[in-house]
Amino acid sequence: MRTEIKRKKWMKAAGAVLLAGAVLAPLLAFAGDGAVRGVRYDVSYLWTRSKDGVFRYRDQVAKTLGPEVAKHLLVVKQRRYYGLIYDRDGAGSDAYRIARNHTQVLRENGLEGAAPTRSVRWAVVEGEARVSEVELTDLGATAEMEEEIEEYVKSLRRRGKLRSDETTAWSVYDFASGQRLVTINVDKPLQAASMVKPFFALAYMHEVRAKRKVYTPTAKTMMRRMIQHSNNAAANWVLRELGGPAKVQSILRANYPEMFAHTRVVEYIPPGGRTYRNKAAVRDYNRFLISLWHNELPGSWEIKRLMKLPSGNRIYDGAAKVPVGTIVYSKTGSTKHLCGDMGILVARGKDGERYPYVIVGVIEKQAAHPNYTAWIRSRGDVIRDVSSLIYERLARRHNLLTTTQTASSR
Repeated sequence: MRTEIKRKKWMKAAGAVLLAGAVLAPLLAFAGDGAVRGVRYDVSYLWTRSKDGVFRYRDQVAKTLGPEVAKHLLVVKQRRYYGLIYDRDGAGSDAYRIARNHTQVLRENGLEGAAPTRSVRWAVVEGEARVSEVELTDLGATAEMEEEIEEYVKSLRRRGKLRSDETTAWSVYDFASGQRLVTINVDKPLQAASMVKPFFALAYMHEVRAKRKVYTPTAKTMMRRMIQHSNNAAANWVLRELGGPAKVQSILRANYPEMFAHTRVVEYIPPGGRTYRNKAAVRDYNRFLISLWHNELPGSWEIKRLMKLPSGNRIYDGAAKVPVGTIVYSKTGSTKHLCGDMGILVARGKDGERYPYVIVGVIEKQAAHPNYTAWIRSRGDVIRDVSSLIYERLARRHNLLTTTQTASSR
């Protein structure tokens, strides 16, 4: 039974907030460009617990996609979740084509993507958009989170804990609400260090899906070493197999241009790990992780498996306010000029539900610190403190468990 549910969840896609996935997985059995024989499909744009949020989003989608689509948009309810559905009741191939085309238009207008969804007898919800007191509180909490991070960084600068030549960038995306909660310096290209290695993995899995590469046992071992142990020799093996850094850059930009708008893969990782020329922006990591979590990318399940393997990180390990038992998918990056981490934390609510969110934190220093070990440790602690702050705000927002880590677990 568990295997069957897992199989059906793998194509959960662009517009569906992942928190709803465990509830809605039976509706989303869609394989590649085809469909399950005899099953009819609609198109899905959003799943969330916010009824008013869906109505507001419906108005945005209707305005973006036009009146012919608007007259077929339904706000529906599935258990505790509200969704936005384009009522098609058609063939899976048609739903896939429409979802793909709508995704392109929606994302060009700053909205989330669409996904083919198995058609059922939807429970239609009537109503109009309104701003509730609860949502106003949420918006205030969002602004408060970003402001607190900015104030924390300023306080570090005032105390000399961050230097004037150090740039910080932060991003937080909440799957439960579908909101970007923090966007600080997200479009500034910064050194990528080892945080770029999951992008290498995506390029390889893209070629596997295109049947130009085979995911052999050797490739699987190298990918694990590259992601779990951040092994540079393994990363260079992957780059060579794909034809070098320029070829990897070409694969990413040609097939995922919006996701990797600020990413530059230009070099193998030199001896000693002194990789300073590969660059990416925090928004690129954020978009990658959102699509990865929604299983929109080739090899999503495998890349997530690799990023979940036990490995040191800065968004959970030592982040005192993030409880033990929080699930972590992450990749760190470290050089004499950069300290960073990007990943997905899956928190548990007091209601027993899981609440995933993306967090990316990067600190780049122009001039190398004379004591690398001390610098990387102290900047890692900055990321841990910000991760704790974010968790505390989300705990209030979603009523999450708040049991803190013990000294032995850090």
